[in-house]
Amino acid sequence: MSLPSKAASSELSELLKRKIESRTAKVGVIGMGYVGLPLALLFSEQKFPVTGFDIDKRKIDVLQSGGSYIYRIAPTEIQAARTQGFTATADYANITSMDAIIICVPTPLDEYHEPDLSYITATAESIAPHLRAGQLVVLESTTYPGTTEEILVPILERLNNRGLRAARTGVEDNNLFHVVFSPEREDPGNDTVARRDIPKVIGGLDPLAGELGAKLYGAIFNRTVPVSTPAAAEMTKLLENIYRCVNIAMVNELKMLCLRMGIDIWEVIDAAKSKPFGFQAFYPGPGLGGHCIPIDPFYLSWKAKQFDFRTRFIELAGEVNTNMPYFSVEAVANALNKEKKALNGAKILVLGLSYKRDIDDLRESPSLTIIELLQKRGAIVSYNDPYFPTVGQGRRYALNMTCSPLENLDQYDCVMIVTDHSDYDYPRIVRESKLVVDTRNATKGIDSPKIVRC
Repeated sequence: MSLPSKAASSELSELLKRKIESRTAKVGVIGMGYVGLPLALLFSEQKFPVTGFDIDKRKIDVLQSGGSYIYRIAPTEIQAARTQGFTATADYANITSMDAIIICVPTPLDEYHEPDLSYITATAESIAPHLRAGQLVVLESTTYPGTTEEILVPILERLNNRGLRAARTGVEDNNLFHVVFSPEREDPGNDTVARRDIPKVIGGLDPLAGELGAKLYGAIFNRTVPVSTPAAAEMTKLLENIYRCVNIAMVNELKMLCLRMGIDIWEVIDAAKSKPFGFQAFYPGPGLGGHCIPIDPFYLSWKAKQFDFRTRFIELAGEVNTNMPYFSVEAVANALNKEKKALNGAKILVLGLSYKRDIDDLRESPSLTIIELLQKRGAIVSYNDPYFPTVGQGRRYALNMTCSPLENLDQYDCVMIVTDHSDYDYPRIVRESKLVVDTRNATKGIDSPKIVRC
């Protein structure tokens, strides 16, 4: 195959712009999870031909049959997308026919709390042989600054079969593809902000890549926010989540102090948020969950060490939040002790598995850690969560449990509220239970000696 001329490369870029404008650009989204699937549906709603890629055949089969495996995404949304041409596949050979390829794969921590980029590298290795000139490749996975340029791009350049290079400022090679980092900003369970209204940050490897990325995302989002480099976009995502992590750690620490002082931290927060400037309310809990906030501080602190810099403030926040499940279990032990019961052998019902209310997402959920800690201390643990009839083997846990009905609550020595789902009848739960340990202030307004708030 002959290499395209400089004019031909410019023509490919202009062609991609025209395809985006006409909604004929073929969009491939890799990773049909909590980020990738909603994004694919958003493109489909705007009449783009979309292909979802995933290595999980079960997900592919469900999507191809018009079903959904994510609670907040109704099967009717998948079926509507199917009528627009949405399809799902595990065959990466189809990458060649895509005009834009968006990578939305997990970036967890490994057992040593260091970045695990294996999903990114495996994806890059899988798509590289199928790249062609003129394509736009976007990474959305949350990661440390430098990942796009230091990890993704070298793999794509080394393993493609056509001698392609990523377009950069000053690069004269004409056989080029374009690379962008654009961080995902999904907020599961948030029904107040439409996906289209969440501004999209875009950092291109060169100005043309940034322009193409803005053109693509501008077709489905109401606002795009260009930044100078992929690293700037990567750092933007970390800043957003570390900001939350640090503030949550502060309020968690204040909660522990307020408990010792006999002060209601929830009352304090409600009073403080009446200030119309200079304060944003954050709330304590049993620990952080979700893919980003518990993980991002460790990504940045790991990267900072390469620059002989220690992010002590951020690391401390991570330590405070990591300790909260342990604090919550100790609160249960103390509450039982006041009832002259030991945690060892106590029957505990944990309410809520997901990491926050009204979603079906277990990623990094503190509930899983709390259950394991309770079991290690000899408690007989059950759980109830309307979104999870069962919970089995996960990346960091092996619970293999079945949801227990909210019946005969007086059989348990303690009911522990870990996730405050809105469809729980908290007055009934308190009324029928012997002891309730509330980590979320879900029982606010209920006056009962059975309640221990922590």
